[in-house]
Amino acid sequence: MYISEITNTFPSDERSETESKVYEKLKELGIDFERVDNDSISTMEECAEVGEVLGTEICKSILACTRNKSEYYLIIMPGEKRFVSKFASKAIGASRLSFASAEDMEELLGTTPGNASPLAVINDSDGRIKFVIDKELAEAEYIACNVGVNTTHIKLKTKDLTERYLPSADHEVMIVEIKEEE
Repeated sequence: MYISEITNTFPSDERSETESKVYEKLKELGIDFERVDNDSISTMEECAEVGEVLGTEICKSILACTRNKSEYYLIIMPGEKRFVSKFASKAIGASRLSFASAEDMEELLGTTPGNASPLAVINDSDGRIKFVIDKELAEAEYIACNVGVNTTHIKLKTKDLTERYLPSADHEVMIVEIKEEE
């Protein structure tokens, strides 16, 4: 799989609308990052290869919703951690969660399945998504994720994401411990 050299510059070529918005916000906030471009990836195993290059595990990003779609949650957790809806629901204090539809993902995050990203909340201008981060990931110095497309990944300080980027996109952070089993 192709993975570029690490750079800390903004791309000079044309990017997707979401990716462009993310870079504009990072620039506006003066948030430092490291970036790699890579072949399109679709599994956490492939994410692990990208994470090795960046020196930080790529996080798992899941857009979930309640059965009646009255509440949406973007759940960010360590890449190797298994998502169990029952335990995530309990940790968040929500009724049983399920994966949001591709249509909901496009409408709320401006992304498609496999491309959910904590950075894509910039597209949720109505604030319909609640941002949830697993405690283990919240305590890490760095976080790595895609930028709304699975062909570019960045590494930034977790505090820059939770204390600067998300608040600037009008999203509060809910830190919870999501278990994999009882």
